[in-house]
Amino acid sequence: METTLLITSLVTLFVIVDPIGLTPIFFSLTQGLSTKERRIVARRSVIVASCILLLFAIFGEIILTFIGISMPAFSIAGGILLFLTALEMLFQKRKKRREAQGNETLASHDDPSVFPLAVPLISGPGSIATVILLSQTHTGYFGSIELALIIFITMVATYLFFSATTYLNKYLSPTFIDVVTRILGMLLAALATQFIMDGIHNFNQY
Repeated sequence: METTLLITSLVTLFVIVDPIGLTPIFFSLTQGLSTKERRIVARRSVIVASCILLLFAIFGEIILTFIGISMPAFSIAGGILLFLTALEMLFQKRKKRREAQGNETLASHDDPSVFPLAVPLISGPGSIATVILLSQTHTGYFGSIELALIIFITMVATYLFFSATTYLNKYLSPTFIDVVTRILGMLLAALATQFIMDGIHNFNQY
């Protein structure tokens, strides 16, 4: 197991899922629920999201091959998508969109665990694209175990942030969330650029 690759992949998926940025949205979606009920919603949302990400990590390339999309092309497209996500994080557009999705759903659903928490907030297009891209560097039996471990760690971290909202809410000021989100956005922009460069390089050799 290559430690550097494992850490880089973990950081990439963690940045995309962004459990820190999702925590205030989770809190707003579960207003009025008890601590036990909030943890049930948190657990259900991360389990559903984990299943979706694992599904695309295993069968994502097969789906792409079936519809005739090469991995270099998908790598470039995925990098562009991640870069746009980074711009949204830097300019806070992602937060506003998430809040709008959450408020609309809260008015019509009692349980937000599947929608909008699991989909599209946790396992959205960005995270799905990321696990497919990461499956190209984590190949073979042990590579699949590594990728499953990366998804597991990210989902556990997301659950911990969600389940602790009752205690963390008093400390998570809007300024703190904005600063962390912008820092993660800058990091994501650099990682997205690397995806694009790798895609162009591999396309020239394709």
